[in-house]
Amino acid sequence: MASSTASVPGSKAKAKHKNAAGTRGDPGWDHGIDLDGNGVRVKCNYCQNEYKGGIYRLKNHLAGNKVNVEACLSVPDAVRNQFRELWDAKEEAKAKKKHLASGSDTEKQTTMSALLKKELRKKACKIISKWFYENVLPFNSSRSYTYPQMWKDVARHGPGFKPPSYHELRETFMKEEIKVVEEKLEIFKDEWKTMGCTIMSDGWTDRKRRCLCNFLANSPRGIVFIESVDTSDFPKTASKVFEMLDDIVEKVGEENVVQVVTDNASAYKAAGKLLMEKRKHLFWTPYAAHCIDLMLEDFEKHIKVHKSTITKGKKITNFIYVRPMLIAMMKEFTANKELVRAAVTRFATSYLTLGSLSENKGQLMTMFSSEKWRKSSFASIQEGKRVHGIVLDGRFWRDVTTCLRAALPLVKVLRLVDSDEKPAMPFLYFELTEAKEKIKKNFNNVESR
Repeated sequence: MASSTASVPGSKAKAKHKNAAGTRGDPGWDHGIDLDGNGVRVKCNYCQNEYKGGIYRLKNHLAGNKVNVEACLSVPDAVRNQFRELWDAKEEAKAKKKHLASGSDTEKQTTMSALLKKELRKKACKIISKWFYENVLPFNSSRSYTYPQMWKDVARHGPGFKPPSYHELRETFMKEEIKVVEEKLEIFKDEWKTMGCTIMSDGWTDRKRRCLCNFLANSPRGIVFIESVDTSDFPKTASKVFEMLDDIVEKVGEENVVQVVTDNASAYKAAGKLLMEKRKHLFWTPYAAHCIDLMLEDFEKHIKVHKSTITKGKKITNFIYVRPMLIAMMKEFTANKELVRAAVTRFATSYLTLGSLSENKGQLMTMFSSEKWRKSSFASIQEGKRVHGIVLDGRFWRDVTTCLRAALPLVKVLRLVDSDEKPAMPFLYFELTEAKEKIKKNFNNVESR
């Protein structure tokens, strides 16, 4: 009886709108909210703006097509590309359907048209490639999300398309793009007022040997570049570093800053304390990666077995890698494996290289005991004899194992912290505790070791 009651025409139950969330598997509903339950009024998950017109208008908003709706300025590039591709596929399907409906082309004409298109594409690709070569453009530019979209828009325009002139590139469209970026920045800045942000400093050296310090602001919405400071002639004193950090906080707005993150150098540490004294509600925090690297540095500089073992390991790699003939010999025995492994920091590199030497211990011992080594000119020189002695010394390999037991758990954490795959804070304390326990276990809880 209950089922017959539900089917009575006078029932107040209403059928959902055909565009309502849950009635279709439309990917657009993964990026918007159905506000009134019938799919007519929707809210964008990224810019939080509301629109009437259903899922069709939301998808145009996300794709940036500007078809009866403004483009979303906050949507991630990957999502924008997804909906642009869906839009293009739909347009191509429409064109194909229209073409088939005409029924005017014969099979022969279709074949000729396909061959002509193939030749036209080849000609266009050759001139595009030539443009890349003549202007020394990196091939990675073709992987930019705007690259395929550029050609789709040109094709959509059809014959007679006039490319942007020097003046348009330098003035007209540049100003428009700057305006778009500024509008995006305002969205970030509005979020800073409610959520706050973290100011991060990143010191590096360019090809001209200039010391530069980039400042960025991080918030849940993403990272924004603030400015770059040339610190080449900058005295690295606590007071000067404090002035630089304080100036950046002032530009962002003290009320918007939750913390300032820098490396753990003594000048930055002292400057961080001065900053917290002046601006009571924000915090100074050292980079986790730099702190872990300092631990590895202490291992190498202050623990005798680490210092001597790393020095011996460097003698092996330096001896081999400055001699092309020895590199070839080494790769012959190690099946093309390298001995030197680059890492995110200098001291992590030292321990990863020890790890690589350990992995290739048998191959290296075989190489330095081989007839090929004995007959080479390198076996008779003093440096060659020293390296030969290190490789065949069992004590050296035991010391390598000791060093790796202490350092590799920290190197693992360093890699995780420096990675973009996981947010750092949720797992950092857990991983550091795990590393500490692993080191204790490796040495059977004997602190003196």
